[in-house]
Amino acid sequence: MEKMNFESKDIKTENIKKIEEIFPSCITEIKDKDGNLSKAIDFEALKQILSGNLAEGIERYEFTWPGKNESILEANRPIKKTLRPCKEESKNWDITENLYIEGDNLDALKLLQESYLGKVKMIYIDPPYNTGSDFIYEDDFKEYRDEYVEDTDQVDEYGNRFFKNTETNGRFHSDWCSMIYPRLMLARNLLSEDGVIFISIDDNEQANLKKVCDEIFGASNFIGTWNWFKSATPANLSKKIKKNIEYILCYEKNKNNSKYKGLKKSSKSNNGLLNQTNSINRLTFPKNVIETNLEDGLYKKGLYKTKKYDITLLEDAIVRDNKFITDVILIGKFKWSQDYLLDQIKNGTKISIKSKAFSPSYEKKEYDPEVPPNLIDKRENVQTTEYAGSSLDELFSISGVFDYPKPTSLLKYLVGFISTGDEIVLDFFSGSGTTAHAVMQLNAEDGGDRKFIMVQLPEETDEESETYKAGYKNICEIGKERIRRAGDKILEDNKDKDGIQNLDVGFRVFKVDSTNMKDVYYKPDEYNQGFLDEMVSNIKEDRSDLDLLFACLLEWGLPLTKSYELEEIHGKKIHNYDKGALVACFEDNIDEEIVKEIAKKEAEIVVFRDSSFKTSADKINVEEIFKELSPDTSIKIM
Repeated sequence: MEKMNFESKDIKTENIKKIEEIFPSCITEIKDKDGNLSKAIDFEALKQILSGNLAEGIERYEFTWPGKNESILEANRPIKKTLRPCKEESKNWDITENLYIEGDNLDALKLLQESYLGKVKMIYIDPPYNTGSDFIYEDDFKEYRDEYVEDTDQVDEYGNRFFKNTETNGRFHSDWCSMIYPRLMLARNLLSEDGVIFISIDDNEQANLKKVCDEIFGASNFIGTWNWFKSATPANLSKKIKKNIEYILCYEKNKNNSKYKGLKKSSKSNNGLLNQTNSINRLTFPKNVIETNLEDGLYKKGLYKTKKYDITLLEDAIVRDNKFITDVILIGKFKWSQDYLLDQIKNGTKISIKSKAFSPSYEKKEYDPEVPPNLIDKRENVQTTEYAGSSLDELFSISGVFDYPKPTSLLKYLVGFISTGDEIVLDFFSGSGTTAHAVMQLNAEDGGDRKFIMVQLPEETDEESETYKAGYKNICEIGKERIRRAGDKILEDNKDKDGIQNLDVGFRVFKVDSTNMKDVYYKPDEYNQGFLDEMVSNIKEDRSDLDLLFACLLEWGLPLTKSYELEEIHGKKIHNYDKGALVACFEDNIDEEIVKEIAKKEAEIVVFRDSSFKTSADKINVEEIFKELSPDTSIKIM
């Protein structure tokens, strides 16, 4: 039986394995500080193999800053933390497939690496813009000292570390780059192969963000930059220039030929079937279908001209009551094929010939979405941040709920670029919860089944604000309440719509916390009998069965939103997750009959506590039972 270690994915070790597969001769063994052997890369050997392509010692284009190497190591460094479920703050816990994670997003992204690897279709983030007053996450870079952080009150009540990165700091831009780099590295792992990331930013770090993303996602996967008309800045707040625009950078994980969907045309327009191609096509327009403004009568075959094109009518055509009662056979530089023409007519496209030039035009019943322009404003039905703030105030019935929130219309517009209706959308700087609101609203409008994952640091609200006085002590409290209220309002606004009762407006709340396991690694001279008596269980006393269950899901890489059932077998609690994907029993003194009943479920994974078995013989007996009743089950011990 395998023992679970409850540590986030060790990306460094995974990368060493990949190099070993390609260059096995470049792998060696080293001893760590405790004398344990581990695999490592022999970089000198690797250099020799790649000697023809070395860039070392020559000038080359590169983007770097003080702390870059450490930020890369930080992304790969595993953590012993967990996500603790919080049912009382959740909504529709039993049936929802949405997540709200409270805590440092760097930790959250590490913890999600197994369960959501390659499963997220779209990421949107609105990170701190580094304006000198917004919060920057301070990670464990070597340049900092824990004592300094504590002395300057840079730790909140949850133990999260942050500081205000003022322009007087010599590391102003470096700190921001070191903050965003590891998060984007981890985020890329979560994207599906056809996944897309959108990142909002302003002038302060736009140039650096572009260079960071070029490294992480690849410059060849850069799609473009959208300019969003965010606000009409009051003149008295602008000294040099009105900053009406924010930027949204877009990268695909693997650039493909899929077409982004903007808005559908709402106004009617007439478009000719002719273009500048050199190919000549013959099209037969069926009788009694083609509308015309020509007078009734016979029109002789022959050459007809527009200002740009020659069109040949192959057979005589007759008009009666504004329609051709004979087939109209034309030769010209047509951009449509015969089959496409007939399909369009079948789908309701109107074809007309309005003049003696015999140049056909079409008017579709419904137009395909246009590719979105790189300017986003009211023409795309996207509102400003002032509008978003007013809407949020109205939802909460208080003033000034959140500074500069993004409008839901912006997120709906972006999701619509790539959405098929069933993707996972991640926002790990979720703020007031706009992305979650937009996903629910879009699902209500088009019947989609998109899911969201929100992550937010519980940054405290201003004690003088109306928000704080109303009981929302941190940003997470605002975000969770916004999703609750928005979901209720969407259901009410659409109560007469078929199927609206199936709309998922819930979310499961999880909080980043220390591992569920006690630190049991001590030097031999630290042990005594009293200490050993206390070590009967290696699990912390304040942790529940639900804490342990979801820690197991993270360890094994299972999603956190599947169905869950609790049942009793001979008085012992049995947890059945996702209909047998994982079955767990954390009880003590379980007997052979209980083990047999669990084995009969033929689960993929079964988890027991180490203390569930009195002796080694009991453990061996469990293995034998499963070999007989469920040989394909993987048994784990915690």
